[in-house]
Amino acid sequence: MNAPTGMAESYWMHSTGPTTYPRVTEDLDTDVAVIGGGIAGLCCAWEIAGTGRSVTVLEADRIVSGTTGYTTAKVSAQHTLVYDLLRSSFDADTARLYARSQQDAVEHLVRTAADLGIDCELERAPSYTYVTSADEVATIRAEVAAAAAAGLPASLVTETGLPFPVAAAIRVDDQVQFHPRRYLLALAENLIRSGGAVYERTRVAGLDEGDPCRLTTEHGATVRARDVVVATHYPIFDRALLFTRLQPRRELAVAGPLATGADPHGMYITPEENTRSVRTAPYGDGRRLLIVTGEHLRPGVGSTADAVDRLAGWARTHFPVDSLDYHWGAQDNTTTDDLPYIGRFHPGTRHVYVSTGFGGWGMTHGIMGGRLLAAELAGESLPWAGIYDPRRLHPRVETGTLLKSGLAVGRHLIGDRLAPSTFVDSAADLAPGRGAVMRRSGRRSAVYRDHDGRLHAVSAVCTHLGCLVAFNDAETSWDCPCHGSRFDIDGNVLEGPATTALDPIDPDHD
Repeated sequence: MNAPTGMAESYWMHSTGPTTYPRVTEDLDTDVAVIGGGIAGLCCAWEIAGTGRSVTVLEADRIVSGTTGYTTAKVSAQHTLVYDLLRSSFDADTARLYARSQQDAVEHLVRTAADLGIDCELERAPSYTYVTSADEVATIRAEVAAAAAAGLPASLVTETGLPFPVAAAIRVDDQVQFHPRRYLLALAENLIRSGGAVYERTRVAGLDEGDPCRLTTEHGATVRARDVVVATHYPIFDRALLFTRLQPRRELAVAGPLATGADPHGMYITPEENTRSVRTAPYGDGRRLLIVTGEHLRPGVGSTADAVDRLAGWARTHFPVDSLDYHWGAQDNTTTDDLPYIGRFHPGTRHVYVSTGFGGWGMTHGIMGGRLLAAELAGESLPWAGIYDPRRLHPRVETGTLLKSGLAVGRHLIGDRLAPSTFVDSAADLAPGRGAVMRRSGRRSAVYRDHDGRLHAVSAVCTHLGCLVAFNDAETSWDCPCHGSRFDIDGNVLEGPATTALDPIDPDHD
């Protein structure tokens, strides 16, 4: 990176302590097993526990340490330019149901935090989508009209709290920003007090959809459950073929202290400049923490370090920040019709559910999805359940995106094998802190030299569907460009859909 950007960690992770929930070591039974301990899984588990059923959360690593621990943490019904898209792609009713479900999630968060007495730095703030180009004003006007028709208190403004002029913006008042780990760690504690169970370092490796369902963990224990919710961000099971309808993307964030007088007093996002999202959070000593997100890219494609530099440069140019204390990245998945998949996993299932495809708005969708699934498992149905049903098919809307996504996967699956080695041809030429995919002993290897000079080598073949990984030079990881699986330098899974590590290779054997 060209300029210092602080520690490679999110503020949410750095400002909260670790968790120490136990691992599943023996077989157990539960009414509902929830796979995944992020916002989608914990909110779902907490809501289900409230219906009187026993519920168990199974997290592969530590709860709230994946994408949820690296979010921007906006909880808003105003999602960039979604309402005009929904109205034109589907109909006015779909846009209206989407707005109702999202605003319901916003208010549910506020009520729950108050009822449980959770101190999570929750703040009400207006939410804006803005443009700086006069050519894009018509786009904002259309979004304001569509959002207002969907029932949101949306207005068109040309003045904001940003320290630079905008051509136009949509404003929606009384949205929420908060500290996601403080909220969710408290929710997990309340779940335990209510009779639920949380297990960490328990990676689920197999699913038998019997009656009851049987989950097999990587250490051999079996969890039997009447119902199963797959809330692993990217589904770890491919039986529904959702991997053909999900497109992974990675977004980056930088954060640094800002004087209170420079606070823009709101949550902002623009689709311009490869996305720029801005909010602040309390930071002590009368300061705010400026958080700027953007530079989205497909995992494993392009230089992540260069993207962090661009984002940091934008933050320093537009805001009076003396330093950037943090930088981090988060991953999300967008569906082919821009609506999340929340409901029964596939047409043939009776007891397995999924919550995924949040498209960059996981805080609101995670809360909403928990309410939706808890109702469905209780034999009820919320008014908006139909628009999120994973079994839906919208060929007119999805075909173009499906073809584009399929071509991208095919290009990496085949083309990357024909490409030359990355950066260097020999491990001897690999500088400290650098990684490369190279051919060693007739096979593609992912080789990294750490700052102490030691080599780490693993197979470059992703254990999900066999694409080749690429080195992430900002986060020191191996990322798969096909479906977004991520691995550390020793091949351990950081992010699914892969569930098994990359094969180890002798680093000294050429």
